[in-house]
Amino acid sequence: MMKPALQLRLGQQLTMTPQLQQAIRLLQLPVVELNAQLQQALAENVMLDAEESPDRDFESLDIADGRDPVSDGADDYPGDLTGAGGLDSGDDPGGDDVPAADESFSEVVTGEAGDGGDTGPWTDVPGAGGGGDGNRPEPADNSRDSLRDHLLWQLELEHFSPREIPLGQAIVDALNEAGYLTEPLEAILAAVDPAAGYSLAELEATLAKVQALDPAGVGARNLGECICLQLRQLAADTPGRELALQVAADGLDLVGAGELGMLRRRFGVGEDDLEAALRLVRACHPKPGLSVQPAVTEYVIPDVYVRKRDGRWVVDINRSLAPRLKVNQAYADLVRGDGSHTVLRNQLQEARFLVRSLEIRNETLLKVAMCIVERQSAFLDHGDEAMRPMVLRDVAEAVQMHESTISRVTSSKYMHTPRGVFEFRHFFSSQVTGDDGSEQSSTAIRARIRKLVAAEDPARPLSDSAIAELLDKEGIQVARRTVAKYREALGIEPSSERRRRPAR
Repeated sequence: MMKPALQLRLGQQLTMTPQLQQAIRLLQLPVVELNAQLQQALAENVMLDAEESPDRDFESLDIADGRDPVSDGADDYPGDLTGAGGLDSGDDPGGDDVPAADESFSEVVTGEAGDGGDTGPWTDVPGAGGGGDGNRPEPADNSRDSLRDHLLWQLELEHFSPREIPLGQAIVDALNEAGYLTEPLEAILAAVDPAAGYSLAELEATLAKVQALDPAGVGARNLGECICLQLRQLAADTPGRELALQVAADGLDLVGAGELGMLRRRFGVGEDDLEAALRLVRACHPKPGLSVQPAVTEYVIPDVYVRKRDGRWVVDINRSLAPRLKVNQAYADLVRGDGSHTVLRNQLQEARFLVRSLEIRNETLLKVAMCIVERQSAFLDHGDEAMRPMVLRDVAEAVQMHESTISRVTSSKYMHTPRGVFEFRHFFSSQVTGDDGSEQSSTAIRARIRKLVAAEDPARPLSDSAIAELLDKEGIQVARRTVAKYREALGIEPSSERRRRPAR
């Protein structure tokens, strides 16, 4: 018979307190989402103020001077985000003892909680320093009508009968952003009110009317039909029009392959006639819908700026958008020692945690960015071919943080360099060992493949095997299928396709 008994067990576990969750969330947010979070916090917490001229700012870090971006000038920061500290599970946010602003706040990001934040459409900014509304980007101009609105507006103006309008609307709803009809007519007919008794012939007649709307080529079911619709709007006596219609209907595959000789034989025409027809075909818009509703360009805001000063690389934090926060000391003094203002005391503690979380985020981001720049300085000087192999573990060991921390810091973060704007993850790549024991980055190998293809003889393009042999002579052992994988990732066609391509 079992008897009840008491047992004492000792154990350790990491508790995800609300403060720790907040620190992790801020660490992985890109600058635009971070700005939105801070603006919301300013609106909801009376204990927070936007700091116009902060007493302490992050200085530019020189890669060559060997300073630690966290421990130097930040004595209250332990330099390791893996220990237990100010965010202990025993902290009581509603207690009487509100922690002082200079208390330790070191526990941040060792667990596996959460992935990187989602990114959205961002806007580039010209500089890295200073806040204020003068640096805020202009809102995007989204005043243009969509393709659907543009076509529905024309349905009301053109000669569509009341019976044809529902069919025209169904056709417009089935168009993609490029203006192509993506649904079969049978499916469109099935989606229309069956009580009206529409026939497939009526739908086809309505489609012909929709295809006559602006922009020319809209409502086509394939590229050939799209080009034919645009060519039919030309005058009948346009030189090369009839041949261009034949080419669009039954010769685009040969045009894409550059087989002009086969085109001439297929249609029985001379070189001059074919050239006149091809000029008309090439003048057509392959995606007419985008002329009404152009694709929205997405911009990014760099989180750090990398510049070369006096021959050395310097890293700056971008503070142009996110406001600098501080605790409103006047309100903090009012609630000090007064236990009657529970809500204000809770807001004061939340404000202090947010300010310290923000400091840790910036310090950690700067520390990781400086480590990346130090290891990839050859890339900044010479380009992709000088990229060194690097994985998350390398940076984690250098800055003495957990790999999950580095993963969060590098997710959706961007670095502005003289060579362009790159995501932090661009600098991480696998390695390939050469004959002499040297390590080559996969990014550098892809850059070398691109350079070899650009310098090849157009009449005798390099095959994947030939590229692998050339790389082997340079001391880089890469299999043919690996070359093929890298080539496809670069968007380079196989040698047979490159041979067909006519020289320009």
